[in-house]
Amino acid sequence: MEKVLTGTETAAQAAVLARVDVVPAYPITPQTVIVETLAEMIGRGDLDATYLNVESEHSAMASCIGAAAAGVRTFTATSSQGLALMHEVLHYAANGRMPIVMVNANRSLAPPWNLYCDQSDSLAQRDTGWIQYYCEDCQDVLDSIIVAYKVAEEVSLPVMINLDAFYLTHTSEAVELPEQEAVDAFIPKNLKAVLNPEHPVTFGNVCGADLYTPFRYARHHDTMAALDAWQKASDAYKAGFGRACPALQTYRTGDADTVLVVAGSAAGALRLAVDQLRDEGHAVGAMRLALFRPFPADLIAQAFASAKRVVVVERGVSNGMGGIVGQEIKAGLFGRRDDLELWSLFAGLGGKDIVPEEIAAQVKQILAGEKTNETSNGNSIWTGLLA
Repeated sequence: MEKVLTGTETAAQAAVLARVDVVPAYPITPQTVIVETLAEMIGRGDLDATYLNVESEHSAMASCIGAAAAGVRTFTATSSQGLALMHEVLHYAANGRMPIVMVNANRSLAPPWNLYCDQSDSLAQRDTGWIQYYCEDCQDVLDSIIVAYKVAEEVSLPVMINLDAFYLTHTSEAVELPEQEAVDAFIPKNLKAVLNPEHPVTFGNVCGADLYTPFRYARHHDTMAALDAWQKASDAYKAGFGRACPALQTYRTGDADTVLVVAGSAAGALRLAVDQLRDEGHAVGAMRLALFRPFPADLIAQAFASAKRVVVVERGVSNGMGGIVGQEIKAGLFGRRDDLELWSLFAGLGGKDIVPEEIAAQVKQILAGEKTNETSNGNSIWTGLLA
């Protein structure tokens, strides 16, 4: 069945299809419609779930942890300052191996206050141990949430599904909704309860130095192994529903000497920029990075097989270092492709539109050697070479 839905409505519908049991909710723009829609659906009886009105995002995640530990399927949503407030308990969820799925609407962090798109909120949480996926469109929102439950409950790790504020949260698109029976078969409920009054255990106790290092190693190893679990779940979803949620997607990269990279909804704009540059004789391709944690370094190296330079369109800034995604790619390729010239092109911060013609113009300046240092063009784009 096909419906026209916004990204927030799509996320709520995906939670309903996943038959979530507990929804701890605290509203924050622009994700508010997600928890409002779920409240309405639970109130009407469309979803048999417990809706928890909590006093903060910190409490929302703490409630998810408690519910997941009791062996039930949980869901919540947040954005920006709300995600930042959750920071402490994000570590608890990941290190406690809780299979929670959360949607984050990527919004700028204050000050100054800005309600629009910026991915720094979720990128800043990259070391909390959560699997992170970045959506391209509303269909991807629905599909990735369903895939996320399959992965989270298989590897016992939480998953954060990210969608760009307003570009996806408030944009209406045609979304194909799968049949409930098919989703039930794809993600049957077989969660294991950590907390069981019949077999009491201590959860989150103090750990000595002799055990802590092996514990951290096992956590890292298991998170890296989740890359294979995600790919298998994506392949299974494609086999059953005709669509996939791969770790990355490439466009015209086979012979490209320059590859443009982005995470999120601007992937289409990059493909249009690539077409324009190709028409002008430049061997340019594009890559959409969807799975940010675990980081798919091997797949990225394969995508850059013919490339001499990479231009990362950044929607997140690490102050004092530069582009977050670009630095991650550089680190991931260390020892694999040390010959690549790598640029960060900052665009779309605070909701500024990423325009294909502007991206193409910036890339042509890079190709012409006109940008050898960090430069800024007004308040919309600045470019820096990652030395």
